[in-house]
Amino acid sequence: MKKVLLAVFGVVGIVIAGKKLQESRAEQALWAEATDTLPKN
Repeated sequence: MKKVLLAVFGVVGIVIAGKKLQESRAEQALWAEATDTLPKN
């Protein structure tokens, strides 16, 4: 039973970490877009 709970908590931790990573990448992309230099014409 303890091994099953440990596995469940591990999976939940991985899912949460994945979501945080996606949020971080999305925010980084927004900042890159907002601070991007204007193209030279």
